[in-house]
Amino acid sequence: MLQFIIKAMLSGLIVATVATVAKRYPGFGALIASLPLVSVLGMIWLWNDSGDPALLADHARATFWFVLPSLPMFLVIPALLGRGWAFPVALLAGCVLTIALYLAMTWAAPRLGLRL
Repeated sequence: MLQFIIKAMLSGLIVATVATVAKRYPGFGALIASLPLVSVLGMIWLWNDSGDPALLADHARATFWFVLPSLPMFLVIPALLGRGWAFPVALLAGCVLTIALYLAMTWAAPRLGLRL
C-alpha cells in the first residue's frame, strides 16, 4: 500500500508541476508534459514488480501504439478553441475523438499483426 501511495504522489507531482509551469511558460509546460515521464515511471514500477523482460517489452510496444491515436487531440483542441468553442466543449470533443481513435486502434491492431 505504501508503494501505491508513493506512485500516486509522484504521478500527481508531475501533473501539478506541468500545470504550475504552464501558467507562466506554456511552451515549457508543454515540453514537460510531452516527456514520457509517466510511461518511464510505469515501466520502472512494472519492472520492479515483475522483473519480466517480455512483459515490459509488450507494455512498451503497446504504449507506443496507443500514443499515436492520442496525438490528434492536441491539434483538435487548439483548432476548436481558435474557432471560439468553449474550453469544456473543445476538451470533450478532443477526448471523444481520442476514445474513438483508441477503439479504432484496438480494432485495427490485430488485423495489422500488432499485439496490444
